[in-house]
Amino acid sequence: MSQFAHIGVLGAGAWGSALANLAARAGRRVTLYARDPRVAEKIAQNRESPKLPGVALEKPVTVTGRLEVSDADALLIAVPAQAMRSVASMLAPALRDGTPVIACAKGIERRTGRFMTEVIAECVQQARPAILSGPSFAADVARGLPTAVTLAAADEALASALAHALGSPTFRPYHSTDVRGVEIGGAAKNVLAIAAGIVEGRRLGPSAAAALVTRGFAELVRFGRAFGARPETLTGLSGLGDLILTCSSRQSRNFSVGIALGEGRSLEDAQRGRMVEGVFTASVLVEMAGARKVEMPIAAAVAAVLDGRLAIDTAIESLLTRPYRAET
Repeated sequence: MSQFAHIGVLGAGAWGSALANLAARAGRRVTLYARDPRVAEKIAQNRESPKLPGVALEKPVTVTGRLEVSDADALLIAVPAQAMRSVASMLAPALRDGTPVIACAKGIERRTGRFMTEVIAECVQQARPAILSGPSFAADVARGLPTAVTLAAADEALASALAHALGSPTFRPYHSTDVRGVEIGGAAKNVLAIAAGIVEGRRLGPSAAAALVTRGFAELVRFGRAFGARPETLTGLSGLGDLILTCSSRQSRNFSVGIALGEGRSLEDAQRGRMVEGVFTASVLVEMAGARKVEMPIAAAVAAVLDGRLAIDTAIESLLTRPYRAET
């Protein structure tokens, strides 16, 4: 574990601050990098992120606005999925060969259809990409509430070592080599959570909510199989576990946006200036599914609603009037 004595966290928002705290509790020396030097200075003075008010940073966390990562033993990138490429590209000139770079975003790059570890591999060829995902809210992790996630890397020894380096009595990472399965669970569940929120916002009842989550999970599994994901990953923390959390709590931005849409508010009003990963992932998820002939009617309905091609009531009707079939 001593090989990961110094952990760098890129992105000083709510999730980045939470990750910095968990790494510090695991006994690591931590550097939290804010992209805006003014924000870094403010966080350093106040010892808390403006995105996570009321939660103090642990003492071992140093905050900086300078991207000096050459002495970091591993890096966690906690920026939105659509910003991953620009941030990863900045690392390339400074990163040591073989440094693990762990993506902590749950999404698919909209323009290219690339998963987060693919983006890292393209932009930082000397890095060892990994992915951290699972049922976790930043506020819970930052405060040290019990949480379990999945950490995946292509090399099992690396995945295990990283899990041990970040683990603590209140944060339990299970390690895996199914990188793609972990990424798919995190990306797809955000889109399905918007659908679950719409059901809540339309007050269609708990029976409809249960049906939506169950059939949505079937879509996630079909998509995962098409990309070689393992069944145990899809039914594990980063698949089913994260889906259950995200589809049931208003702490989820995706679920909350769905509720607002279901109540009749516009997408712009529903987002309220927040970054909502499922909004950006929906269309590319459906495109990728179509290319592999994977049927995802719920995700397709969400994408159509977000793109303004389908009214919510029409989308609901289209799902309710689908032909009867065997459950698969």
